[in-house]
Amino acid sequence: MGRVTARRPIVRIRGDVVSRRPDSLAVEEPLEIRVGGESLTVTMRTPGHDFDLVHGFLLGEAVVGAREDIATLRYCDGVDEDGRNTFNVVDVTLRVPVPVTSGRNFPTTSACGVCGKASLDQVRMHDRFAPGADPVSVTAAALAGMPDTLRAAQRVFDATGGLHAAGLFTPDGELLALREDVGRHNAVDKVLGWALAEGLVPLRGTVLMVSGRASFELVQKSVAAGVPVLGAVSAPSSLAVDVAETAGTTLVGFLRGDTMNVYTGSGRIDT
Repeated sequence: MGRVTARRPIVRIRGDVVSRRPDSLAVEEPLEIRVGGESLTVTMRTPGHDFDLVHGFLLGEAVVGAREDIATLRYCDGVDEDGRNTFNVVDVTLRVPVPVTSGRNFPTTSACGVCGKASLDQVRMHDRFAPGADPVSVTAAALAGMPDTLRAAQRVFDATGGLHAAGLFTPDGELLALREDVGRHNAVDKVLGWALAEGLVPLRGTVLMVSGRASFELVQKSVAAGVPVLGAVSAPSSLAVDVAETAGTTLVGFLRGDTMNVYTGSGRIDT
């Protein structure tokens, strides 16, 4: 799995038995995103699908809205102590340059996509593709099957137990794309960035499924991409519910087995 996983020695204790063995861990490394050669942000991520991550990040920040907005995207030179390229810096050239660095040049952890924004105004959702008018419907049975499909496709999680996942589905439960990352928001950026690169944004008639809780930022990212239905295996936050209600997003939490809580947009769910 290359740089996605790393092996480290551990001491394992099980009852009275102590043993030493290697363990597989998810890799976490910084990725610097530059626009026009200027540093925009640094995020901690699991290497892999970096261009998808950059596409999705820029979509969520309303810097781009279609793949045609990006002229070029490339890795920059960056080397480790042995002189090998680290592939930890990506530079984007926009077809129409826009100011993107003001108030947004800051380090980001893999756990937080909005920490460090300069003001609360920057936390408002970007809703050019707000999904309120999307007529899609999905059955409760199809929704109930999506978490198992998502989990079954998490190849790196099987090896490490340490990654979040996001998957894009059709309403009948077909998995279109899955991405894994140490950060919830990175996994979502990667899968939505894949869709942007494929020319699928706005993502009308789709379901975004996440493997953890539904935070405000994940709802914001789904709204920015035009996703009408967001499902999560755990709970949403109060702000996530408020944003989903305003945008017209169907927000479903606690998707476990055949049970679920529909917080907003219940009219899209067929029982």
